[in-house]
Amino acid sequence: MRYPSIADLRECARRRIPNFAFEYIDSGTGDDRTLERNRDALDRVLFIPEILHGKRDCTLGVSVLDHDWDLPVGVAPVGMSGLMWPGAERRLARAARAHNIPYCLSSVAAASPEEIAPHAGHTAWFQLYVPASRDICTDIIRRVHDSGYQALVLTVDVPAPSRRERQRRAGMGYPPKLSLRLLLEMLLHPSWSLAMAREGTPSLKLLESYVENARRHQDRFIHIGRMIQGCPDWQSIADIRQIWERKLIVKGVQRPEDGLRLRDAGVDAVWVSNHGGRQFDAGPASIAMLRGVRAAVGPDYPVLFDSGIAGGLDVMRALACGADMAFLGRGFHYAVAALGDRGVAHLLHLLRAELVSGMAQIGAFEFGDLASRLANDSLPD
Repeated sequence: MRYPSIADLRECARRRIPNFAFEYIDSGTGDDRTLERNRDALDRVLFIPEILHGKRDCTLGVSVLDHDWDLPVGVAPVGMSGLMWPGAERRLARAARAHNIPYCLSSVAAASPEEIAPHAGHTAWFQLYVPASRDICTDIIRRVHDSGYQALVLTVDVPAPSRRERQRRAGMGYPPKLSLRLLLEMLLHPSWSLAMAREGTPSLKLLESYVENARRHQDRFIHIGRMIQGCPDWQSIADIRQIWERKLIVKGVQRPEDGLRLRDAGVDAVWVSNHGGRQFDAGPASIAMLRGVRAAVGPDYPVLFDSGIAGGLDVMRALACGADMAFLGRGFHYAVAALGDRGVAHLLHLLRAELVSGMAQIGAFEFGDLASRLANDSLPD
């Protein structure tokens, strides 16, 4: 096998796409300390193997939010997926539907919800940054509902833009501008550039549909930036719950008391996340907060998780610490950039194989067995 791990897919993607595109998906913010904490804390979650358990088949499916999924994993929302590889949103949506895992389209994707919904089918979720305009927010929710999305994922951990210094060093500014440096990188990556030429320059399709009287690219970008700086509060949760009757998930939860309050406010699930280390560089690792949130909301309330997942073993760690499902953003985008549609299928094969192998090693054949195999002195604080 040429690409036996997500790390191999990452390296292939790094070689195949321009550096500014790679840094966009790969970087955190600041000095990447939260990115590092996510990795270090996951590595500290250890399991004690159980011996003499015989041979049994592992159960890999899960039932979450009234749907039976084939794996306890999903595709996390990533803005401008189409920058990693042209048409990435469609590719990921089709793969999610084929493999029966959730696909969450970002508000700032390079494709509209109407475009992606037919590809994702029953697996379609939509991630929302609450716009400053209540009318625009209501209209987006209406469009998402009418397109058939089954869950609305409200992201609440972006009260202000992060700086993303690695992106800036790579020449990915705000608003983005084509420079000689970026043009040279594009010329050095002809496969990506040719695919981009066929697909067209990626843009924020959904939000651009609400921008008027902004003909220049820079003007559109500035208006969109203002549009999504809505700074939601607790009243926003109540307002959205009033107009969205399907599953409502709040993403960016880290404090147990916030998880409990959201549960009591009628939110259907909370998503523990620190935005993959991309938003705040002095925050705790998400896995360190997961157990507290689970304890607060109780054993039967759905808890989702992301931030740092880099393989099947990390999925096991997240489930053992209280998550019902774990989501990957970077991993799926490395796979698409490396191998296209084949890359996504290959990544899911790796995750399945790692889950089966890892669970067999510790004698856990149901996900409910994982917590009992934890080495308690290894759990992150």
